[in-house]
Amino acid sequence: MHAMNRRTDQSDGAGADPRGAHDTDVIVVGAGPTGLLLAGDLAEAGLGVTLLERRPAEISNLTRALVVHARSLEQLDARGLADELVAGGHPLTGLRLFGRATIDPTQLRSRFPFVLVTPQFEVERVLERRARRAGVTFRHDSEVLGLDQDAEGVTVRFRGAEGLGSVRAAYVVGTDGVRSTIREAVGLPFPGKSVIRSLVLADVRLAQEPDSPLTFNATGDAFALIASFGGGWYRVIGWNRHRQAADDAPADLDEVRELTRLALGSDYGMHDARWISRFHSDERQVPSYRVGRVFLAGDAAHVHSPAGALGMNTGLQDAANLSWKLAAVLRGRAPDGLLDSYQTERHPVGKQALRSSGTLIRIALMPTAPGHAVRALAAQLVNHVRPLARRAVRTISGLGIAYPAGPGAHPLAGHRAPDFRLAGGSRLYELLRQGRFVLITPAGEPGVPQATASGGGSSRPADARVVTASWRSERRTALLVRPDGYIAWATDATAPAARAAALRGAVAHWTGTEDGASIAADLTPPAHAADTPAGR
Repeated sequence: MHAMNRRTDQSDGAGADPRGAHDTDVIVVGAGPTGLLLAGDLAEAGLGVTLLERRPAEISNLTRALVVHARSLEQLDARGLADELVAGGHPLTGLRLFGRATIDPTQLRSRFPFVLVTPQFEVERVLERRARRAGVTFRHDSEVLGLDQDAEGVTVRFRGAEGLGSVRAAYVVGTDGVRSTIREAVGLPFPGKSVIRSLVLADVRLAQEPDSPLTFNATGDAFALIASFGGGWYRVIGWNRHRQAADDAPADLDEVRELTRLALGSDYGMHDARWISRFHSDERQVPSYRVGRVFLAGDAAHVHSPAGALGMNTGLQDAANLSWKLAAVLRGRAPDGLLDSYQTERHPVGKQALRSSGTLIRIALMPTAPGHAVRALAAQLVNHVRPLARRAVRTISGLGIAYPAGPGAHPLAGHRAPDFRLAGGSRLYELLRQGRFVLITPAGEPGVPQATASGGGSSRPADARVVTASWRSERRTALLVRPDGYIAWATDATAPAARAAALRGAVAHWTGTEDGASIAADLTPPAHAADTPAGR
């Protein structure tokens, strides 16, 4: 078994190691973007993480994803990785959906009002580097054979370079893709169907450079996407209604040229293909993202067509949702029931991704004259009806995702928190890099430490779970923001007693801390301050 990963539990003073006889806290299976982000988050929280990957370390993943949307960039920003990724990619201010329909991300209220074109392996590169620095144990060339779980943990059996082995943890997360071994091991069905067959994928060189780093069009009989892949290479993904074949049927450069000319009007002098493959695209989703101590995320839980570029982005956001919950439970800050909210929150998002992607691909591939008319009308609506355009860009970008907040909750609860500018010159997503809840209160209240311009923030030494900051503006709403950048709780109460009670309950409920009352006292004006400008 592996030595235990770095562990720096500072929060609870709990006596026994919650791992008990476990080799590590969490096993993550699959080293794609979803698994890498999840493993890095858990390791940075001080937990032991072992990542099992079937591929040898020297063999890179088959990368199909080429686009990172605004919400995923915000999640990467909360980990200090977004700026590097943006600097090496191609930010686009528009994304073609079908026909002449485009979405305009410049209207988004985000640090990232664009679509970033960058190959998946670049996302994996920055996430793997972070995970290794945080202490994740990587075991490449390890094929999972099965698992056994009981009330105390999960044992994963695998075949590695040195033969058969096993590793035991409190929880397991399968991020091992559409053919997930973990999904099969827990007996979950993967209902759905193939939505499009005989997709062709190739890496080529071009004699003529396209006008944009990402070029896409669909005609009903064909579609093609060409994206700059770096180093003079271009990734081509396409489909030709009149050339349908099984996944194992050979594809050649002539077929790629033909479908590109059909969809884009030119093959751009395509030559020197370094590889070409054929695949199909399914629409599938598991009924449950959790079975006991085993979770599924990313393509292991949901797959859909490439339309809208939602696959990798949805997986990254699955990981961001699950990681802080696993950390809270493993460090004794929350009951196991918190983990059920992963299903409650993310399963509907996966279903929406299937619906959105399916709608886009079906509209794009309508072959008949009436279908062409429907596509043209849909394009007009998306481009010119402002509410519909706004909804489309928020759906595709991920910024429109919100989670159920429960009866009686503040209207902001469950919604994504924008990257608020805070007193002291910091930003919310800089503070979220600490992996903690962030409590934002009105400026001028006694006892509220201000975040620093460097983003270090401030937290009471007795409570390492909450970073506190105040508004830069005169805003009076108090917010508690979850580590994944969603608003857990909010109040507009200004009366000292009401604010104190609300703060006490919210901090204790969401962070599991026993000193919620003292935090509330530090962050609430005394009664005599109620009539002062700071107290109103």
